[in-house]
Amino acid sequence: MLDASKFDALPSRPGVGYKPQHFNEILSDPGPVRWLEVHAENYMGDGGRPLAQLRHLAAQFAISVHGVGLSIGGEAPLDVAHLKRLKQLIDWLQPASFSEHLAWSTHDSHFLNDLLPLPYTKQTLDRVAAHITQVQDVLGRQMLLENPSSYLAFAESTMAETDFLARLVQMTGCGLLLDVNNVFISATNLRTTAQDYIDAFPLEAVGEIHLGGHDEDADETGAPLLIDSHAKPVVDPVWALLDYTLARSGPKPVLIEWDTDIPDWSTLRDEANRADAALGLVTS
Repeated sequence: MLDASKFDALPSRPGVGYKPQHFNEILSDPGPVRWLEVHAENYMGDGGRPLAQLRHLAAQFAISVHGVGLSIGGEAPLDVAHLKRLKQLIDWLQPASFSEHLAWSTHDSHFLNDLLPLPYTKQTLDRVAAHITQVQDVLGRQMLLENPSSYLAFAESTMAETDFLARLVQMTGCGLLLDVNNVFISATNLRTTAQDYIDAFPLEAVGEIHLGGHDEDADETGAPLLIDSHAKPVVDPVWALLDYTLARSGPKPVLIEWDTDIPDWSTLRDEANRADAALGLVTS
């Protein structure tokens, strides 16, 4: 098991998901932003403007690398070629944090453009733990695992999601990325209580918190159905859930995610300011 204490941590300040159109404004007027997140798969090429910009940003900001393509929960072995490219990026960039999703996106030789949920069983637990251990061994560092947004529950699950994540931490030494928006989405869709989920979550293992926007729909019965879209501002109930979480966890790095219908920099910076205010309530 890796000793996570030897790795640098992100600052307990606001961060944003980096988008190239904001490059100049981030450098000239970052506001409260002290760290940036990039998606690993966008930076696995050789050279070019993306890597040049990332090198420049890394001189001023802490960087978090967020993966979307490892398929940690998949039944098949991990893609060794993909993992090798990820290691090359991590070795070059030396980010403060690396994270992936508790999800799967591969079947046989096919890659699915989605992050799909898992049943929480002993068999799944052992498979995901083995994959996490493989990733950490190859990268030589701790990874964080993100809780998913859920739309349906598996009848075959034998443990709660929070228990599943806690056992992964115990088995592998990984950390956790707590997506508060995902908690709110899942609680709404599954008709559970978001605060109860936070109360049961192993907050001591959290190395990063995510916030994002979601779309609102309805299921066939007319009940609310929330869709994780990262295309809108964070809604007030999710901000309130962040306050609830930080009151229990203490200050943590808080990221604003906005991946589609991307706004201008001032809008994203305003969201970061609100995250900074929430952190101020637990650091003053």
